[in-house]
Amino acid sequence: MTADLARLVAGQFLPDPPSSLGIAVSGGSDSMALLHLLVEFAKVHGITLHAATVDHGLRPEAGAEAAMVARTCRGLGIGHHVLEWQGRDHKGNLQDEARKARYGLLAQWANDVGVKAVALGHTADDVAETFLMRVSRRAGVDGLAAMPAKFERDGISWVRPLLRAHRSDLQTYLRAENINWVDDPSNDDDRFERVRMRKALAILSGLGVDADAISDVALNLTDAKDALNHQMVHLARDIITLRLGTVAIDEAGLADQPDEMRRRLIVHALKWVNGAYYGPRSTAVAEVFAALAQGSAATLAGCELRRKAGKIFIFRELNAVSGLETPVCDRWDDRWRFIPPTKDNGDVRDLTLRALGPVGLKYCKDWRDLGIPRGAALSLPAVWQGTQLIAAPLAGWPQNWQAVLERGENTFFAAHITH
Repeated sequence: MTADLARLVAGQFLPDPPSSLGIAVSGGSDSMALLHLLVEFAKVHGITLHAATVDHGLRPEAGAEAAMVARTCRGLGIGHHVLEWQGRDHKGNLQDEARKARYGLLAQWANDVGVKAVALGHTADDVAETFLMRVSRRAGVDGLAAMPAKFERDGISWVRPLLRAHRSDLQTYLRAENINWVDDPSNDDDRFERVRMRKALAILSGLGVDADAISDVALNLTDAKDALNHQMVHLARDIITLRLGTVAIDEAGLADQPDEMRRRLIVHALKWVNGAYYGPRSTAVAEVFAALAQGSAATLAGCELRRKAGKIFIFRELNAVSGLETPVCDRWDDRWRFIPPTKDNGDVRDLTLRALGPVGLKYCKDWRDLGIPRGAALSLPAVWQGTQLIAAPLAGWPQNWQAVLERGENTFFAAHITH
């Protein structure tokens, strides 16, 4: 069994193993097994390992569990950090909030320690449980497809070496090696959807619908998703143009497409504009199509969709960014980076980036030549000093400043454009 698990791990990193690798270790059986398997792999291939544990601050036992992981890592000669989740806004779904925070904390940690990839301990059981959860939400092809073995998020590569392994096999391995792990009591709490699905899976397994069967179906749907995305990229190149961070879709060309392709294009455009990892649900997209059929504009996921001159324009909604203000040296809306007139630009500490808005647009007399709707121009970032507009390089008033779109055409028309 150990050899089989070792081969699963090696398969994700060979033939070109990284020089360093991060590992997310909660202390549960899945991540503890991954930690020890990666230690053996790293010894053979000269990989430097770094480990981190996220303490969500939701359970009193979490601190002791993180301390146990830290002791284990010290014994293995691996650097370890505890990442504490702070600033929870107590809005929305708790587990969804925690997942987003976990990825954000781990990505920041990975950048700090200088690793470009982080390994996660998800298993075939996680694939099956997630599949059932998404079936209950009436998910489509993308939602039901298997979680990817490798993906990009927050500027970090994430790897799941154990997606074809079973939790029970990992626990057998840990017992054989006399390795301890912690059992999270919330794993038996029926208030959580994943726990209910885990128990349902135990019943379904007796009918032949086990984790392996569900994983195979999810992988089949992954192939279908990839095929749809391949076709969508070709279609996007034919009917979509990009300008100043705004997406313009040929309305007639979009209308000729099947519903699923239309939905897929719109969702991708929204994610490219707002930077969200997940797109809006199909029902919300359907409501937007209905709204556009009745009128000229609609809003969704922090974006505005507007019909004009035979095109559907998708751009950042002004209300979503009107309160966003960052120093000029930081990225604005996580997509725009500004370059001052010269390297020796003096003191820019009192300059900030904010949306152009109606006040700023008055300075840009030629904004109509931009080829985008007025709403799109209003939501473009500009350089401000208090209430005084200093430069609007995207709206035809550059004052020798430049603005660079971090997620440009290359990301929009990439071959793999969904997560």
